[in-house]
Amino acid sequence: MTKKLVIVESPAKTKTIGKYLGNDYKVVSSKGHIRDLSTTGKYGLGIDIEDHFKPKYTTIKGKKKVIDELKKDVKNSDFVYLATDPDREGEAISWHLYDALELKDDDYNRIVFNEITKNAVTEALKHPRKIDKNLVNSQETRRILDRIIGFRLSKLMQYKTSGTSAGRVQSVALKLIVDKEREINEFIKEEYWTIKALFNDFDAELVLYNHKKIDIKNEIEANDILNKLSNTFKIENVEKKSKEKATKFPFTTSTLQQESSSKLNMNAKKTMMIAQKLYEGIELEDETVGLITYMRTDSTRLSNDFITETKNYIKSKYGENYVGIVKKSKKTENVQDAHEAIRPTSITRTPEIVRPYLNDDEFKLYRMIYYRALAYLMAPAKTENTTVIFDNNNYQFKTTGQIITFDGYLKVYSDYEDTKENIIPPFDTYKSNIIVSNDITKEQHFTQPPARYTEAKLVKAMEELGIGRPSTYATIMSNIKDRGYVNIVEKKFVPTEIGIEVTDKLQEYFSSIINVEYTANMEEDLDKIAEGNIIWYNTLDKFYKKFEPLLEEAFKSMEKEAPQETGENCPNCGSPLVIRKGRYGKFTACSNYPECKYIKQEKKEEQEICDCPNCDGKIVEKKSRKGKTFYGCNNYPTCKTAYWDIPIGEKCPECGSMLVEKKKEIKCSSCDYKKEI
Repeated sequence: MTKKLVIVESPAKTKTIGKYLGNDYKVVSSKGHIRDLSTTGKYGLGIDIEDHFKPKYTTIKGKKKVIDELKKDVKNSDFVYLATDPDREGEAISWHLYDALELKDDDYNRIVFNEITKNAVTEALKHPRKIDKNLVNSQETRRILDRIIGFRLSKLMQYKTSGTSAGRVQSVALKLIVDKEREINEFIKEEYWTIKALFNDFDAELVLYNHKKIDIKNEIEANDILNKLSNTFKIENVEKKSKEKATKFPFTTSTLQQESSSKLNMNAKKTMMIAQKLYEGIELEDETVGLITYMRTDSTRLSNDFITETKNYIKSKYGENYVGIVKKSKKTENVQDAHEAIRPTSITRTPEIVRPYLNDDEFKLYRMIYYRALAYLMAPAKTENTTVIFDNNNYQFKTTGQIITFDGYLKVYSDYEDTKENIIPPFDTYKSNIIVSNDITKEQHFTQPPARYTEAKLVKAMEELGIGRPSTYATIMSNIKDRGYVNIVEKKFVPTEIGIEVTDKLQEYFSSIINVEYTANMEEDLDKIAEGNIIWYNTLDKFYKKFEPLLEEAFKSMEKEAPQETGENCPNCGSPLVIRKGRYGKFTACSNYPECKYIKQEKKEEQEICDCPNCDGKIVEKKSRKGKTFYGCNNYPTCKTAYWDIPIGEKCPECGSMLVEKKKEIKCSSCDYKKEI
């Protein structure tokens, strides 16, 4: 019992952190959550509603072995450090470990670090603390809320509608999409026209008449104006203004997802998966190190050490005049300010240096994170903006130009900005104030309906409205897609009939709970619980007393959707066959159930892969009981030939067994033979 035990969440961290701490420490992983709410008790919620919503936890399937191994590690150690992720969920996992491993207060400490670097980990050991029960209570409250709504509302949706699930934040996000679609459908387009004067080096657009805004509603009005214009324009005013283009704050979880979607074409789920890998550690030439700080954060704050290091880097690489000042964020609500923003763990570890150790997507995301943090600490860009007004028979035309006089932070961040120079002639130096156009044109336009939500826009909307946590946005968007509530059309969310139906039913009976304001207020209450300002079970009690009567009324009064008829009759009793929903999806059955229990057996088309090497059958694609794809003989059970990887119909040159394809490699299903594709 000489080693100290450090328990982290992810197995990917153990090797890296183990190297940092040396032989006096043993670093092991809980492999994520080890326990969850049980499905026992009233409604299968796993909580005792009458006893202050006391939760009952059960070991997650497959985690008993992990817990048993951790208990052995604890027994063979003289002290335990719980080093799970530095957020509320990580705090809750630490508490579950504390409880399941039967730790005593004198035998453990909780440590947190926002980056996986040697300095951050060793520094964390110098500042240990105990588990923050307020953070645990906040996460526990969120989990119980989501369990109550998820279980109870989902059951209602399954029973009364074509939907399969509902959720506290998921259903509000879906409502935003449905509401936007209705705005689009109700939009009435309006005609308008523009008039433009074309010159050699620039164009100017009509904006005013007698210095008042002008709207051209139809072609008759446009032609009337054209008839009053000549090709001679008088330069009426030239105005130059110097402006600063401010840097953007370093990434939070939300802004990273938004920019990754719009600039890198990565969805939120993929972005978070890649960011997780960059955080947990990348094996470089001489070390394994986390390249970015923790990627689940609401904060834009940077550590003083990083600021100092980066400012020195900017000064030495770009010059003193490129060093900026640290801006303060106006955002103060819902910020987990114990965290930093998402940034590189070292500004000297440039994207170019680590490029050989990253795949393309990892490199693109790291590069954007790196230059966003670097740019934030650089000086603003400076532009000279010129606005010129021309007069033509009391009609005023305008043109604008922009010149970048100092690139500032754009020196490193121009790839992610839309700032462009628009050079126009120096009108203030013209000897004459008269200029002649080459042509004057008219063009018809129509007002456009509101744009549908892209992933980036939906993330931005949810954050601005204060619903959910940015770390959950990727899951929320995946859920509404997977449930068939939305389709993605041209990278935009379009609600399906089922999504609209579920939203309308929820709004009919639960509009006081499934709405932006209530959901945002609940997030504020969860923050107050985390701060220790309100009692967690009082929040649940207040919610449940409002929710349960609404649910009971919905079960009683909500009209159940009639099953869809297939046009066929039951072969047993002659009643119409209908499509029903079951635990494993839709199926066709008799409408006269339960009197008639006929279920139509659907014939599945089997995709033939190749000939079976052991009989005259065919190898076809199949599904296991757990839904995993495998490849087996269609003469089963007479022939039990089967493969997990795709057979290619060729024999191994070494042993004669079937060759299979896995990723970009051909290998033998029996021996060690391999070859790259």
